[in-house]
Amino acid sequence: MTMINAYDGAAAGLSAEDRALLARRERVLGPAYRLFYETPLHVVRGEGVWLYDKAGRRYLDAYNNVASVGHSRPEVVEAIAAQAAVLNTHTRYLHEGVVAYAEALLATFPAELANLMLTCTGSEANDLALRIARTVTGGRGLIVTELAYHGVTAAIAGASPSLGPGNPLGPDVWTVPAPVSPATGADVGRQFADGVSRALGDMRAKGVRPAALLVDTIFSSDGVFADPPGFLTEAAGRIRAAGGLFIADEVQAGFGRVGPQMWGFARHGLVPDIVTMGKPMGNGHPVAGLVVRHEHAAAFGAAVRYFNTFGGNPVSCAAAMAVLKVIQGERLAENSGVVGDRLRAGLDALRQRHSRVGEVRGAGLFIGVDLERPSGEPAPEAATAVVNHMRDAGVLISATGPGGNILKIRPPLVFKPEHADILLGALSEALDAI
Repeated sequence: MTMINAYDGAAAGLSAEDRALLARRERVLGPAYRLFYETPLHVVRGEGVWLYDKAGRRYLDAYNNVASVGHSRPEVVEAIAAQAAVLNTHTRYLHEGVVAYAEALLATFPAELANLMLTCTGSEANDLALRIARTVTGGRGLIVTELAYHGVTAAIAGASPSLGPGNPLGPDVWTVPAPVSPATGADVGRQFADGVSRALGDMRAKGVRPAALLVDTIFSSDGVFADPPGFLTEAAGRIRAAGGLFIADEVQAGFGRVGPQMWGFARHGLVPDIVTMGKPMGNGHPVAGLVVRHEHAAAFGAAVRYFNTFGGNPVSCAAAMAVLKVIQGERLAENSGVVGDRLRAGLDALRQRHSRVGEVRGAGLFIGVDLERPSGEPAPEAATAVVNHMRDAGVLISATGPGGNILKIRPPLVFKPEHADILLGALSEALDAI
């Protein structure tokens, strides 16, 4: 979520028309909004893995994980339009759409995760998960990683340290170090679990009962950490032993992103207490939610009525069902695994030729690439240069991590081998240029 390589206020490279649009935007939207790239990109159309600017130039999108089954996917567009033309209400009426979608989605999860609760955004889903965890456990304490991003509601922004020092953490939020790389030779699972145990110990010392450990299962904002498979199991065991729940935030990793499996937590051989979802669930349509163990849903429902006016509406469910059908029908989780392997192999080859390229990490089509100085220290200036050079060359990526030096690659799941090759070529040229 960190806004690395963002537009910094200069209008260099923009046409007079775009400078005028930028001035209008800043006047009406205010200073809290941000734009990507040193020269902002004015897009007017998307199709598949491509975005197009107003001059008709196309850009290979290797960053936007929201349009997971491709920009302007016809099946999703048609499902939204058809349902909107008939009915759009809410979940307090009986309707086939929400039930059918819940049945289809829950079939992709372990049987223990038996109930679906729908929201509009991933932020809402994580907020609801925290409410459930606190109701079920009677605790307040929440553990997240040091550079986590989980959303923008008041409670969840307070559990999203990546939003920056101007966004204080909540009083019941503890942070732990992100996982280390297995290349360090450390026991990754033990290291991460020990951080959780230290946070739990500090909670006890302060008289706070734990409610949950909440992690993005690809650790996107922390720098992308996927390996070794299974390393999350020990940390999940420690929070549960202390009376808390394990919440897997799959907003980034879910729906085949870290394929060939459908969900990021599946790489770790565990079943969470709650799984939250968002972004790619509707391919850009605002639909999100969580799945939860039935006993937790029952305990929450006995204490609190849940209703969300737009969450689970017929149009949103039609969009989500269309996305799920495309992912399953085109085996996009498997495609993510295959094309992701090709990308990582190509990135490892670049590493042999370019001294600035450090470790390559990730799973499926979510990849992080360290850029380093000759001393081995993070090179955020190199990441900024590479991201902007690639934008100018027609390929879109971003950067993340505590040092701002980790290239972040997460294209739509319909990325093909030929698209991976275009990306690798543009990255090689960008590395040569800097």
